[in-house]
Amino acid sequence: MSTSRYEDLSEEERKVYDAEEAAREKEEQAALPYRWAQDLQTVSVSVPLPKGTRARDLQVVLQKRKIKVQLKSASEPIIAGELFNDIAVDDSSWTIDDDIMSIELEKLSAHIKSHQWWPHVVTSAPKINTQKIQPENSKLSDLDGETRGMVEKMMFDNQQKAMGKPTSDELKKMEMLEKFKKAHPEMDFSNAKIG
Repeated sequence: MSTSRYEDLSEEERKVYDAEEAAREKEEQAALPYRWAQDLQTVSVSVPLPKGTRARDLQVVLQKRKIKVQLKSASEPIIAGELFNDIAVDDSSWTIDDDIMSIELEKLSAHIKSHQWWPHVVTSAPKINTQKIQPENSKLSDLDGETRGMVEKMMFDNQQKAMGKPTSDELKKMEMLEKFKKAHPEMDFSNAKIG
């Protein structure tokens, strides 16, 4: 359904449509021979394997835009095809634990600061609605220093504005003006404006 047709629906019709789409999407994803999840940096794929499967029993290909996982004894791959987007091959990996193969695909976009949600792992698989993804809240401690500082400054400034107090930038300007006043007591600052 197009965005404009969706917007024409009543709130009740949207709820029904969203529920039907969610059920269809869940059914399509359940039919895949693997499960997958993602965050902005990685796509995690879990592939159930026959009991006792070892790494040597598998053919695994992870390339910049391609994936293939196949049991050497099988005629068809479990998962194969073109990935939705490029991955950082050297930062991607796979392991086997308790007959589950776990694949971590590092999104290449994570390295160029343009994070993107994937609608599917391989382009031949059914898509999910990336508009409905609810990302987990990240903790400040998860962020790199520069990003954390920026977020903390934004939070402080919002809090200050809500209380009618000066933001961090305004406080800096006021502090600079006070230092300048002390350095130049001969000057008249009665009409000085900060802005």
